[in-house]
Amino acid sequence: MTDNKDLIKITGEVDVIRHRSDNGDFTVIMLASEGKLITVVGDLGDVEEGEEITCTGSYVSHSRYGMQFRCELCERSLPNSPSGMKRYLASGVIEGLGPATARKIVERFGENTFDILEKDPEQLAEINGISQKQAQEYSKQFRKTFEVRAVMNELAQYSVPARIAIKAWKHWGEKTTKVVLSNPYLLTGESLGLPFPKADSIAYQLEMPRSAHARLAAGIKVSLKGFENKGHTAVPFAVLVEDCCRLLAVDRPMMEKAVDEEAEAEELYIISKGHDLFVMSADCYKAEFYIARRLSVMAEISYDNQVDFSDVIDIAEEENGLEYAETQRQAINLALSKGFLVLTGGPGTGKTTTLNAILSLYEQQGLNVMLAAPTGRAAKRLSDLTGHEAKTIHRLLEVKNPEGDYISFVHDDNDPLDCDVLILDEMSMVDSRLFEAVLRAVSVTCKLVLVGDSDQLPSVGAGNVLKDIIDSGVMPVITLTEIFRQAQQSLIVTTAHKIVRGEMPDLSDRSGDFFFMQRNTFPLIQQLTVSLCKERLPGYYGIDPMNDIQVISPTRQGPCGTVELNRLLQQELNPPATGKSEVHTALYTFRKGDKVMQTRNNYDILWKRTDDKGHSEEGAGIFNGDIGVIVGANSYLKTITIDFDGRVACFEPEMLEDLELAYAITVHKSQGSEFDYVVMTMFEGFDRLCYRNLLYTGVTRAKKVLIIVGQIEQFGKMIHNVNSSVRCTALKEMLLQNASGSGFDDDEL
Repeated sequence: MTDNKDLIKITGEVDVIRHRSDNGDFTVIMLASEGKLITVVGDLGDVEEGEEITCTGSYVSHSRYGMQFRCELCERSLPNSPSGMKRYLASGVIEGLGPATARKIVERFGENTFDILEKDPEQLAEINGISQKQAQEYSKQFRKTFEVRAVMNELAQYSVPARIAIKAWKHWGEKTTKVVLSNPYLLTGESLGLPFPKADSIAYQLEMPRSAHARLAAGIKVSLKGFENKGHTAVPFAVLVEDCCRLLAVDRPMMEKAVDEEAEAEELYIISKGHDLFVMSADCYKAEFYIARRLSVMAEISYDNQVDFSDVIDIAEEENGLEYAETQRQAINLALSKGFLVLTGGPGTGKTTTLNAILSLYEQQGLNVMLAAPTGRAAKRLSDLTGHEAKTIHRLLEVKNPEGDYISFVHDDNDPLDCDVLILDEMSMVDSRLFEAVLRAVSVTCKLVLVGDSDQLPSVGAGNVLKDIIDSGVMPVITLTEIFRQAQQSLIVTTAHKIVRGEMPDLSDRSGDFFFMQRNTFPLIQQLTVSLCKERLPGYYGIDPMNDIQVISPTRQGPCGTVELNRLLQQELNPPATGKSEVHTALYTFRKGDKVMQTRNNYDILWKRTDDKGHSEEGAGIFNGDIGVIVGANSYLKTITIDFDGRVACFEPEMLEDLELAYAITVHKSQGSEFDYVVMTMFEGFDRLCYRNLLYTGVTRAKKVLIIVGQIEQFGKMIHNVNSSVRCTALKEMLLQNASGSGFDDDEL
């Protein structure tokens, strides 16, 4: 919020609602105030035309739309004039009550209309066309709306945003204000989303003691969430306590007691790993516990039937004109006989060939096989490699009711997927909660094949599922290590394997598909990167710089991070031109022809796909990491139309904050994708990101040509740094304990 000294209040009647975002976080209205129409923008909740509101905020000058009032806080009251009441009721706030009925009601009851609706709805039935049943329903809806409005206005006194007040009302109904004022920290939960400092401010106004358990408990959850955001599902007890003491400014004994009390209430879990105690949030504990227990059950059920499928594999070799390596034959045999397999290995080791053999033999057995991957690009790549339809995991499980970071799925324990085999690719990208959801959506007799490369970056979400399963040694794992003859000719492949082994490759070798071009200053790295994309690679290979080349960088920050590189590349590859429309945001200028990326899962964005035969498909959801091209931009409405590999979606202004240019993307965002030509920047000053599996992941994004531009010393540092990618989890220990029969207490699951 802007400084209080800059805030002013304006009061008026909502004249017109110009725009409202799908999630209700952004609304544009015309407010009739003191004889003027004022454009008001901001989080106004579900205001309706005809309402009287008081907005606290400040006037801002928009480069395109002129002077606007940006509302920081919206206080609402019902209209008290007959004309306002008529417009309010006619706005659709009460389902089934249209303009004609609204006019009849207000003409009959005048200024008493709202009192009749709230307290004496039977009188509504005296109006021709309104039944007693309709009257009661109108009253019920009106009272509900009144309750929401009352909660919003009461919480607005403490500067609680309207959208959070509405979410709180959905949780607690008419008790909302009482619940929140007794413990404002309840608003900090993920599904509500009030920042902890804001809740702390409300608690201070309410004179809650700083040592209140509610405050300490909320602080613990905030701290745990911070570690989860860094990928950890388990945190050393002492580390968590120290972090909470810093956050809450309390002493260690008080904090240790609070952690113990939360554990007793099963709001979190304390486990032992070796001789040390670790703390896990309830969600992370239950996710990893479920994975360990479910895999243990699957291992017991899908015991090896002792059938040797060597003859079947021999026939497959003959039909396909191939000769499988011994480890490939082992993988195929295990997949057919055991029913569970982790297939892992680096580039050039034959994962795709092995997977295609497994898939073909499963289908020959008449089994219903489904394929999935974590991202849209990974699913498309899997589909291209196998010739079979592959879906994203979210699309396969069918998302329902997403709220904050929490997602529920249509397919779960009660409605499992109808499949005999599920093949999951790019498992290194799958976090603990998502894998839990996958396991809940398949029957215990479903065969499961997990494919991935544990040397790549771990998932964005908390956990290290693939590596933990492999390291536990309790499930069947085949690691392909032999680099096939054709792949041996690729410097990309051989360099990647040297990186995994911690060896420095010969960066002076320019005889193949990998080139290291040393540049030791930021300006020189920038200049060469742009030149490669604009002129040198297109000129030498005859390729399209927009579609065939992808720039990747370890970080968003700095002169050679993605933000600055995107600015430079856009300027050279898609400069402004007469007739080329643009939409401006705080960070980017988006114009027709730009390559862009979605940076957050949005399950509500509608898209349409039309094939060559004119058949169309409609759906919803554009996800984190999806890359597309802007095919249209409306500079007046600030909307842009984007083609995401055939899915065409229109982005409203409030959606643009989750969009960025994608001429250059981070290595993390590139994971799960492959690009024909990759230019990767490498530079000092960002040591936090300079670790081996980030370098390895970047190198293995290239299919045909990889060029690294930067400093040799940094290349060496990244090869030898393996510490930054270590994650603290409990899944490996849980798998081992289940295997030994000494598992965790699971009464609650």
